[in-house]
Amino acid sequence: MPYSERIKVFERIRDYMREFYVYGFKSRDEFDHKSARSYDNERRRIESYLGDYMSFRMEQGGKNMFLSIDSRSTGHNPLYQAFKAKSFTDGDITLHFILLDILCDPEIRLSLNEIMELMDRDYLSHFSPPMLFDASTVRNKLKEYAAMGLLHTEKAGRTVLYGRSPSYDLAPAAEAVAFFSEAGLLGVIGSYLLDRMDAGTSGAEKISPVLAHHSQGAVSCFAFKHHYITYAMESEILYELLEAINARRSVFIKNYSRVTKTPRSWEVIPLQIFVSAQTGRQYLMGYCVPYKCMESYRLDYITQVDPGTEAAQFESLRQRLEVLKKHMWGVQCKNKLSHLEHVEFTIHIGRGEEHIYQRLMRERRCGQVERIDAHTARFTADIFDTTEMIPWIRTFICRIVQMDFSNRTVENQFRADMGDMYRLYDLEGGDTDAVP
Repeated sequence: MPYSERIKVFERIRDYMREFYVYGFKSRDEFDHKSARSYDNERRRIESYLGDYMSFRMEQGGKNMFLSIDSRSTGHNPLYQAFKAKSFTDGDITLHFILLDILCDPEIRLSLNEIMELMDRDYLSHFSPPMLFDASTVRNKLKEYAAMGLLHTEKAGRTVLYGRSPSYDLAPAAEAVAFFSEAGLLGVIGSYLLDRMDAGTSGAEKISPVLAHHSQGAVSCFAFKHHYITYAMESEILYELLEAINARRSVFIKNYSRVTKTPRSWEVIPLQIFVSAQTGRQYLMGYCVPYKCMESYRLDYITQVDPGTEAAQFESLRQRLEVLKKHMWGVQCKNKLSHLEHVEFTIHIGRGEEHIYQRLMRERRCGQVERIDAHTARFTADIFDTTEMIPWIRTFICRIVQMDFSNRTVENQFRADMGDMYRLYDLEGGDTDAVP
């Protein structure tokens, strides 16, 4: 159950979840940036709600703990469970249920004084010893719930009346919510809605087979060829960045470097969120205020986001980013279009391989495709970083008949890799000069 171990600082548990799942296979002694006791505490917390996915392997250096999640048999992202554990006091949870019980009828409208009177008479006096809540605590909790949408307020003269917000039937949108929970950037919202739909029926399958025991990891009607689940751990960071983009204000981000092992703080004007189609990795494209340039930041390296001030140049920076995007293959960009690199290669399309040309057209991004003849097509692009294209270009090996990169260093390395592959498999063309 996700509530058996509660989290006070989510960034700490996020760090360990990354270590266990993304990087993985570390022994207790290898977590040198945290104490052994801290490691044991966080490992137990993770096991409390991800125990079914925890595994270990005995190595020479000790027991290596890791998370093993098979998307073929897991229809719902289990990493969302981390967000459903929350720290609270006895007073918090008691006040929560009392207020919602008093306002359980959506037709009821009560003032703060009326709520306090009902609490003292019908609830708190039955505790031994009796519990007490002052009016300011109750008022703040009511305001918090109103801001969250659990309650709504209305004025009767100078008096504020509180009532429960109406419930909505989510059943018609069950499949859409289930799909969003796995494919949406803030899919954790969909996961909460699925939990609510499950709780509102005696059998989830009566609503939709999609919801049947989704939290137990049963396979839903959706299957994903590439199911990226680690983005769930950046949901809180992503939400804060999207809020800043919507408000057109800057933020102060704390960015952790795995190279230097030290966090750095930057003032950034967030402009857009990019998601990799190959890895599912999320990036923030923003304007770095100290260095006055566009930069990309990996969300899984951002540990903290604090709101800044309103950014007067937000719109002009967004327009500038749109211009730069026309020459960005991935997330790398430069501030001047004079720093572009030219990439060109020609591929052979065999008989019955028209799908290769269709794929080239579909995946060309900012590049151009020219059909030379029935069996030949040429791809050209002017981009900021040729290196970003190499993994994609490799997928056309054995079809490339000619290539020309303005970045000769990258081209020579590509040719050398091709030559090494020829020699490794004892193929003709081991001489790099033979590579077109």
